[in-house]
Amino acid sequence: MMNLSRWKVVLVALAVVFGVLFTLPNLLPAKVRDHLPPFMPKKTLNLGLDLQGGSYLLYSVDTAALRTERLNNLTEDVRKALVDEKIQFTDLGQVAGELSVRITDPGQVSQAQNVLRNTIGAPLAGAQGGRDVSVSSAPDQRIRVAFAAQALEADAGRAVDQSIEIIRRRIDQMGTKEPDITRQGKDRIVIQAAGESDPERLKNVVGQTAKLTFQMVDETVPPQDAAAGRVPPGDEVLQSTDGYSPAYVVKKRAEVTGEMLVDAQARFDQQTGRPIVSFRFNGQGARRFGVITSENVNKRFAIVLDKKVISAPTIINPITGGNGQITGNFTEQSANDLAVLLRAGALPAPLKVEEQRTVGAELGADAVHAGTTSALVGLAATVVFMIAIYGFLFGGISLVALVINALMIIGIMSFTQATLTLPGIAGLILTLAVAVDANVLIYERMRDELRAGRSLISSMDAGFSRAMGTILDANMTHILSAMIMFQFGSGAVRGFAWTLSIGVLTTVFSAILVTQVLLAWWFRATRPKTLPIA
Repeated sequence: MMNLSRWKVVLVALAVVFGVLFTLPNLLPAKVRDHLPPFMPKKTLNLGLDLQGGSYLLYSVDTAALRTERLNNLTEDVRKALVDEKIQFTDLGQVAGELSVRITDPGQVSQAQNVLRNTIGAPLAGAQGGRDVSVSSAPDQRIRVAFAAQALEADAGRAVDQSIEIIRRRIDQMGTKEPDITRQGKDRIVIQAAGESDPERLKNVVGQTAKLTFQMVDETVPPQDAAAGRVPPGDEVLQSTDGYSPAYVVKKRAEVTGEMLVDAQARFDQQTGRPIVSFRFNGQGARRFGVITSENVNKRFAIVLDKKVISAPTIINPITGGNGQITGNFTEQSANDLAVLLRAGALPAPLKVEEQRTVGAELGADAVHAGTTSALVGLAATVVFMIAIYGFLFGGISLVALVINALMIIGIMSFTQATLTLPGIAGLILTLAVAVDANVLIYERMRDELRAGRSLISSMDAGFSRAMGTILDANMTHILSAMIMFQFGSGAVRGFAWTLSIGVLTTVFSAILVTQVLLAWWFRATRPKTLPIA
């Protein structure tokens, strides 16, 4: 193995150049990095929440509210189906998580059941011919309609998955770097936003459902009736935040929804100079918005966000271009936040804060300082040990390989922007501490071969070839353990596993190839008669 292949030398040289180039930005001040040539890498280590400070939020998805909303929608579906078939009914309402409706004419009960079975609900995934709602008869000409338990469970699972994706889009648009958003259990979501210095703003942006609807205002209802809650069927009273009226009576039917938006931006009104949010609909939304505004000129329509009216302007002219704007009591930041929410989309269900923690930047800096100190102390102890046992030459070669190993780890983590956490620093120190073990195995094997009477060059070759199997076996178990931790762990455990995995790969590379190249160069340059470690 002392007869080196050219590809090994080239590979080691490339690894060293890579490690130096991608580690260097971490040692330079930000001003210097900004003036580096374009071909030079500028990415630094991506520090986790525990190292640079930030916010930790644990949310639970309100699946009960999701179920209530689905029941409300099902109520309207049942009403529409019976009205369309001209079936008389009374007492349509929710009872113990189900719908109950009484058919007035006994002769229409069977017809009503057939209509509901064929028109409401949807096919149930995984159930041949099944639907997500069941229709059954009850005494007194009543019909009960209920969701299948499997459908509700599937809805809750989809709601959590959709919430994670929407939260990720919202946080990304806030400019927060590499948020860690993971699912915990059936209905919980963990958010770790490193570097986010305003946890309250993060909570407001993440936790708001942001369901936007455009509903016509019913101006025929007298204010005293609206105040008493006496509104016609199909209307509802919604509280207002526009500062002009405490509440509005609006049509329940949403004419246009936020799902039809393709863009939303915070801007300033050219006439008043106040912050506004401009929006743009897709083709379907633009057509529907144009029709509605054409048919309701000089009437008011309400812009409703999460069941609160944020603006109720009068339609002066038909709006056919698909663009509009939302005015209200906005500040510049609240207008920006609303635009972020509208662009990211509405959450399928409300979120409840279960736990909130904030990690200060100073605490993170202390952790970085302590971790750096630990690494330097560990490195110094390794230097003393290796030189004491194997002398300046072989000990020094091991330490050069160790430094190259550290450069490669930091370079890979900077290049991939993997998050370095406090447990990740522990993984880094552990990797460096055991990195010299491979060299110890190789050197001790060389000693054994020399004692057995083999020649110097034969002993060096045998040292590498016979120790390699042991080195690969030991590191294979390490990387398998790290992969299991990464797959089943979360947060800090995954950070430790990721750092350990990178460290294992670079350790095998540096301990075998780098050390081999350095020893081969020494051997060719000096042609020694004995080994210094014999």
